[in-house]
Amino acid sequence: MSFDDRLLNGVSALAAVVRSGGFAAAARSLNVSQPGISRAVARLEAQVGIRLLERTTRSVSLTDEGRRFYETIGPIVSALEDATSALAEGKVTVRGRLRVNMDPYFSQLILGPQLSGFLKAYPELKVDLVTREGLGDLISDGYDLGIRFGEPRPSTLVARRLLDTRVLTVASPGYLKKHGHPTDPQQLVAERHRMIDFRDPETGRSFEWVFRKGRKEIKVETESQLMLSDVATMHAVCVAGYGIAQVLELGVDAHLSSGRLVNLFPDWEDERFPLYAYYPSRQYLAPKTRAFLEFLSATVQASHSQARIAK
Repeated sequence: MSFDDRLLNGVSALAAVVRSGGFAAAARSLNVSQPGISRAVARLEAQVGIRLLERTTRSVSLTDEGRRFYETIGPIVSALEDATSALAEGKVTVRGRLRVNMDPYFSQLILGPQLSGFLKAYPELKVDLVTREGLGDLISDGYDLGIRFGEPRPSTLVARRLLDTRVLTVASPGYLKKHGHPTDPQQLVAERHRMIDFRDPETGRSFEWVFRKGRKEIKVETESQLMLSDVATMHAVCVAGYGIAQVLELGVDAHLSSGRLVNLFPDWEDERFPLYAYYPSRQYLAPKTRAFLEFLSATVQASHSQARIAK
């Protein structure tokens, strides 16, 4: 199969459909007609000999073969677009549209307050930031980047570790005054303390309560009355004095420094939880993606330093 204008047009049309979520929106983004987009994708499918898109009256999605194809060509298309803009302007410009699949907790408590500075630095960049519980299919959903807590699962995506944050066990002074201050993790069950569970969005089950001190490890079985899926709600319930929660050090520094929450087991906080950035390819990383990754790294490092000071 030769590389010609029709192939390039088809690849561009496919990338536009994936990014925008449909043929009509893709046509608007490329300033062409919708039938023209449909014909370009159909010609591309004929050239590569596979069906790339599943089309229904309500939605368009990549087939399994189409997803594998787009994993390869998507970053290349972005690189070509950026290279063209750079040649036209004589420099590398961070511009275009960046779609980010974001963890809700990180977006609300850590990223949100700092985002305006990034947008001011890159006025030609449009950021579409979508908060979702699960990562989903980053490629088929048309995202350039995904940000998630937890260890990565096997995938073709590049996983870049941004930070490890400690897992702390906390309660309010009011709760401790009423129910006592446990001095060892095993007392949580022995003294029948109220523990607040948090749901793992990937499994639907509650996260395990794990405590580590050097090589020692303790796992505590919870029989919680309350399980939550929103970190801000968990912080609020804990501050209000309902019970004990395990939280990430990243983002809870204000509650600790003000005394609204107390770190119960400072000798048992070697359990850590990582934050990862996911993107389709290590090669052809677009300037817009690279700029956002650098911004994320600086943001999490600054937040982590504040959390350490708050201890």
